[in-house]
Amino acid sequence: MRIAIAGINHETNTYCKSPTPSSAFYQYRGEKMLQLAGTETSTGGALDRCSELGIESVPILFASTQPSGTIEYSAYDQFKTEILAGIKREQEDVAAGSIDGVFLDLHGAGVVQGLSDLEGDLTQAIRQQVGEAIPITAAFDLHGNISQSMADALDGTFACHLYPHTDMHLRAVEAIDLIVAMIENDFRPVTHVETIPMLVPTTTTMEGIGKDILGKMLAAEAEKDVIDVSWFHGFPYTDIPEVGSHIVVTTRGSREQAQKIAKHLAQQLWQIKEQFLPVSLTAEEALVEASTSERKPVVINEVSDNCGGGAPGDGTHLLRAMIELGMEKACFGFVVDREVAYQAHEAGVGSTISVTLGAKEDDLHGTPLKITAYVKALHDGRLTMLAMAKGSKLNLGKLARLVVGGIDIIVASNRSQTFDQGPFLAVGIDVTEYDVVALKSSNHFRAGFVQLAGKIVTADTPGLTTHKIAHFPRHNAGRPLWPLDDAAAYVSGESF
Repeated sequence: MRIAIAGINHETNTYCKSPTPSSAFYQYRGEKMLQLAGTETSTGGALDRCSELGIESVPILFASTQPSGTIEYSAYDQFKTEILAGIKREQEDVAAGSIDGVFLDLHGAGVVQGLSDLEGDLTQAIRQQVGEAIPITAAFDLHGNISQSMADALDGTFACHLYPHTDMHLRAVEAIDLIVAMIENDFRPVTHVETIPMLVPTTTTMEGIGKDILGKMLAAEAEKDVIDVSWFHGFPYTDIPEVGSHIVVTTRGSREQAQKIAKHLAQQLWQIKEQFLPVSLTAEEALVEASTSERKPVVINEVSDNCGGGAPGDGTHLLRAMIELGMEKACFGFVVDREVAYQAHEAGVGSTISVTLGAKEDDLHGTPLKITAYVKALHDGRLTMLAMAKGSKLNLGKLARLVVGGIDIIVASNRSQTFDQGPFLAVGIDVTEYDVVALKSSNHFRAGFVQLAGKIVTADTPGLTTHKIAHFPRHNAGRPLWPLDDAAAYVSGESF
């Protein structure tokens, strides 16, 4: 058995000012994709499962990059054309035995110039090329805005269940297993997408309402003849017709069963929607709350400047408040500012430098900090992920540890959110020795910090990934939409 593996994975924030070109993508072609084997990623999970089952994986192309602005059409067209050509080449490879299935590593929130549904367009094109007989499954991020047309082109739609996404590889395993089951047992699944007109702020499934709702989804997934129940929280930082929250149910053949389960779960989600509204703390309020905790360290996540949602990562709101407060035994990991990181590397460890740090992308995320700092440590920024996507590589570019008063500040060259302790350890910081650990992330940091933190406090300063999602203008989204419109309503068409 041979399974082609390919994907385009991008979380598109349409509110970012600059488009995303092809040069911004990490591009793994052919054999290079095999480097992802053994990592807790979707492609890694698919490759590993194929190896376990004695299936020949046929790597085509995987293109991925940090969340950012709308993808340039030429970039998407290039990747799509290459994937289609690669699959066609393998289909026609009589000597190797053609292909028996296709696995895709997708996101669900891809937006291209002139095309609001990247995944729908790509999956339909692949389906048209391979025909109806070849199974196609895909693994997704749960922050996807999913369409029925996309689901109809696939045989299985597996969103990661967890946020932080520590189960991406496991969902890919299920996607590969479905291809095998379809071939061996000769059946065709059906999938129903139920869209709820609501925008869900970034909500962890490790605790609270997110955990409660996930429990209901998993219980429904255990029902007879149900293959998968995926809860796509949706990606609220985008202005497209498909934006919302989605319950996607795949069964062994009963569309009626899939619809019934999806509508029932959607109704439950709608009834408790108010519980998703977060309490947004200013930088100053977050620092006050942190000071009340007897358990240390307190981790403060600046949710609103999260590179993992498209923000620049160079915001200064929280860091400025920490400096003005004169904090001791505090660290910040990290601010993205290539210019300052390179300046520190040029000066060297032990030097004192005057810099203008952060807020170079726009005015929304604060104003630059003019500081004099001691260069404590330097690092090349090449790290291995320790918690989420464990085992995969992360390149933050040149890192610098600067000391300002009682605060250790890490400065990175490349955009990324903080996933785990890696950046701190790289420059000699043991976070357990600090009272306050500040970082930029919405929820993925929890995978690496929840066991270490005495308390977690969220700071929601002005930024592109603020929890205040009602503040973003909507010109293309379907309306009415909660929490933007009082008239928003969900009608499932069924009584429960």
